[in-house]
Amino acid sequence: MGTYRMCGCFTRKFKIIEAAPPPDVIAAFEKYAEGGPQMTAEQLHRFLVDVQGQGGAKVSDAEEILLQVLQKRHHMAKFRKHALTLDDFHHYLFSADLNPPIDNKVHHDMTAPLSHYFIYTGHNSYLTGNQLSSDCSDVPIIKALKRGVRVVELDLWPNSTKDDVDVLHGRTLTAPVELIKCLKSIKEHAFSASEYPVVITLEDHLTPKLQAKVAQMVTQTFGKMLFRPESECLKEFPAPEDLKYKILISTKPPKEYLEAQTNKDKEKEKDSDDDVWGKEPTELTAEQEDEKTDSDASDNNQDDEDSDAFEPEVDSSRAPGYKSLIAIPGGKITGRLKEALKVEPDKVRRLSLSEQALEKATVSYGTDLVRFTQKNFLRIYPKGTRFNSSNYKPQIGWMHGAQMIAFNMQGYGRSLWLMQGMFRANGGCGYVKKPDFLMNVDANSERAKLPVKKRLRVKVYMGDGWHLDFKHTHFDTYSPPDFYTKVR
Repeated sequence: MGTYRMCGCFTRKFKIIEAAPPPDVIAAFEKYAEGGPQMTAEQLHRFLVDVQGQGGAKVSDAEEILLQVLQKRHHMAKFRKHALTLDDFHHYLFSADLNPPIDNKVHHDMTAPLSHYFIYTGHNSYLTGNQLSSDCSDVPIIKALKRGVRVVELDLWPNSTKDDVDVLHGRTLTAPVELIKCLKSIKEHAFSASEYPVVITLEDHLTPKLQAKVAQMVTQTFGKMLFRPESECLKEFPAPEDLKYKILISTKPPKEYLEAQTNKDKEKEKDSDDDVWGKEPTELTAEQEDEKTDSDASDNNQDDEDSDAFEPEVDSSRAPGYKSLIAIPGGKITGRLKEALKVEPDKVRRLSLSEQALEKATVSYGTDLVRFTQKNFLRIYPKGTRFNSSNYKPQIGWMHGAQMIAFNMQGYGRSLWLMQGMFRANGGCGYVKKPDFLMNVDANSERAKLPVKKRLRVKVYMGDGWHLDFKHTHFDTYSPPDFYTKVR
């Protein structure tokens, strides 16, 4: 006869202990409650204006906060007159829902040209995972748009029968998704998180015939949502305020793909494509150390839809509809980077550099980069060896005015968290106004010493989970739990 054992599994349940209000919270309550046991809506309103800096707050806003606190903590059953106790006030201050750390409304000036803003930008927005073998889908595009991303990148390639257009990461094992599916999803979700414009950057590997088909798809899908520039070359980009609920297309002007290309021409065209896998994007060493080799810079920046600054345009008469859709023209570096960074008075454009190329360029051309971005767009993309969809430090690009720091939104890690934190600013609308010093021609030198305008002081009150009822020997028989925090 068999032997049976009965096993019981027990899990410890921790009792939530609400931390006592710290001294400065008590002092604020006593001051604005005027020494009384409760704080009224009028008194809370004065606190919001004086301490929280919410100059536009009304008494009705304070009443709404008060009702939410009482509903959450007491269900309002026993309250005739609505007012906050000290514990209610403490709960409100430390509630991420009721008292969020960042203003959730757009408060930056949105009437400046588009180039005056940092823009929430995605890289290879259609990939569900790594850069080599993951599926292509409209799902990550939808997720990015719902998080407030404003720049979506699509790589366009002919399908297997050469009669339609797929979106995929070229020369990899990524499974394609139809372009039309991506366009429809963008239309449906573009403004679910923000009313400000969405830019679609196209990496174009198409023939003129398929370019014309793309033009038809884009026009029919977006209709009046599509922003069409009045002239071929804009002298200045419109403002985000003027482009609400608009879709902008950004890509290189179309080229004539001649069937009679020589093998050498075909190979050169292949090398100019972006994201050439197995080959590290050339770093701008020559740019940094020896300008004699600047003429080779045309081979340096080979990623995504742009290696840009402009190249002589080839006949595009076979795709005029496609060309007319381009609101933000890209191009290709054909000479010295310093020449590519020259600001042209009669047209605006976009230039792209890899993360490595940017780091090299900042050594010799930091001031030129800043001047360029005051009027034009600079887009930074991940280096070619980030197969796992990792990201890079965005601060270098932001410090030099780069508006589009293209990130793999399906990735993970500290750099992505920093990007997400950056664009929680300004109501999470996907556009953050650049600081004044980046827009001031006289103060854009990297050597300029500017006065400190603000100082940030941080007091840490508690961490999430610290208020749980742990015994002193729960984790370690000989010592209490060792909590710590980092502020960066």
